[in-house]
Amino acid sequence: MSSLSDVDPEIAELIRAEERRQADTVKLIASENYVSRAVLEATGSVLTNKYSEGYAGKRYYEGQQVIDQVETLAVDRAKSLFGVNHANVQPYSGSPANLAIYMAFLNPGDTVMGMGLPFGGHLTHGWSVSATGKWFNPVRYGVRKDTGRIDMDEVRSIALEHRPKLIFCGGTAIPRTIDFPAFAEVAREVGAILAADIAHIAGLVAGGAHPSPVGHADVISTTTHKTLRGPRGAMLMATSEEHAKALNKAVFPGLQGGPHNHTTAAIAVALREAATDDFKAYARQVVANAKALADELSSRGFDLVSGGTDNHLILIDLTSKGAAGKPAAQALDRAGLETNYNTVPFDPRKPFDPSGLRIGTPSVTSRGMGEAEMRQIGAWMDEVVTAIAKGDADEVIARVHGEVSELTGKFPAPGLS
Repeated sequence: MSSLSDVDPEIAELIRAEERRQADTVKLIASENYVSRAVLEATGSVLTNKYSEGYAGKRYYEGQQVIDQVETLAVDRAKSLFGVNHANVQPYSGSPANLAIYMAFLNPGDTVMGMGLPFGGHLTHGWSVSATGKWFNPVRYGVRKDTGRIDMDEVRSIALEHRPKLIFCGGTAIPRTIDFPAFAEVAREVGAILAADIAHIAGLVAGGAHPSPVGHADVISTTTHKTLRGPRGAMLMATSEEHAKALNKAVFPGLQGGPHNHTTAAIAVALREAATDDFKAYARQVVANAKALADELSSRGFDLVSGGTDNHLILIDLTSKGAAGKPAAQALDRAGLETNYNTVPFDPRKPFDPSGLRIGTPSVTSRGMGEAEMRQIGAWMDEVVTAIAKGDADEVIARVHGEVSELTGKFPAPGLS
């Protein structure tokens, strides 16, 4: 059979270009990472040819002798790694996984409580533009203006007033440890299902670098990429048989048809990798790197939401630097420092032109970088943002980009040629 280069040279070249870009860039987007060559190989395998509606041992298509073993391996590894009794590895991504939680436990119009998007929550936790905010009755909690942290007294007050049937904890821009026991106490008091969305921190939980929601949350959702270093997929986990059955029915036949078997295999590979001592060391280093980068940025006058970080993620308010998030992110990208612009709590600016940047350390840690490199990255960020604020950044950007290229050359990216 012909290779990709023979069949579609344009796509082949674009893939090579993206590989070069990923190799040459300091990836600081908190939701991105590098997967291993083994995960890439599983993702691109012949398992993509097989359709497998149903679950292992209960399929609607024949020829599942191999696929059932693949999915069973992934499920067993998830259960072992996270210490749960039940796991579903079929959700296509994090948003469908969260939607399955709604389908399992709520009816349209029921009340759901989650962190507001501007404060670090996720769209699928009941935000207005999401189906979860249109089909259900959302109530939201945020963070304190003076600390940038969740106020559990406020969470309890809102829950007691509105009596939600489902409470989400977790989000996309939370730089501090999530207090799963406190959320569980609130959920029990109002009779709600507690869902812990650990999409961002799953790798840290697996590696022992963040407290686990197991034993506190009724259900757990996570993507399988980000800090977990797997393919673009998702999982749902539970400890009770009752919750597991409801989740399984919600995923299939409730929301999906056949699972993506090539992704399931890659998830299994990533979970095997995550059970190693090397992965535990990586998880600890992700946090150490984030703290080092946060300290460097803080020392250079950057305003960090909540004052710092406990995990892999740093949320920066650039107001005091005289720059906005979008132009800063674009300038940093030109300098080889890949970030994303992001709203910050109580942001006076619009979401498409916000005040902040969101950065994280999973990708740079996967490349083997440590605290010394984080301090250098912080210095580069300061140079570029300062130059942007002054309106004359081209020379600084060009110089920094050259220095970034020298650094990335010393730390090969996992999985890339």
